[in-house]
Amino acid sequence: MKVIVTYMSLSGNTKKIAEAIFQEIPEEKEIKELNEIDDLEGYDLAFVGFPMHGFGVPEEAKSFLEKHCMGKKIALFVTHGAPEELGELQPWLAKFREAAAGAVVIDMFNCQGELAQYVIDELLKSDNPQYRAYGEGGPSTKGQPDATRVERARLFAREILERIKN
Repeated sequence: MKVIVTYMSLSGNTKKIAEAIFQEIPEEKEIKELNEIDDLEGYDLAFVGFPMHGFGVPEEAKSFLEKHCMGKKIALFVTHGAPEELGELQPWLAKFREAAAGAVVIDMFNCQGELAQYVIDELLKSDNPQYRAYGEGGPSTKGQPDATRVERARLFAREILERIKN
């Protein structure tokens, strides 16, 4: 089996999770940034990761999923600034599954990452009180994804590989 881990990362959160997933793959494997991928031909499985932007899927991610993932077996991983138990998170994550509708999505992993300061600043300037509250909570994301979240990503990779084999 040949596996690729590909990702888009602006602040390093998604890259950190991509590297953890990559380390767990004993099969033939590659890791590349999203913009280095021309196609997914020759891969039996792709782990595809993105950060959440503006409470949804970045345009580059949507384009990649539409262009390269049709009919392909993929496992999505998403980083975001919200705590995983936040109720509003599920509809935002559903947008990633929708964007990957043409792919065979095995499963999806998500975890909190550290909010970049420019994101915190933008949230704090918002007219929306809920967005301002997210900005006020931004400093609590410092150091994420932490060791526990990275270990959860490794477990996710092992579980996906086990499902593919069976």
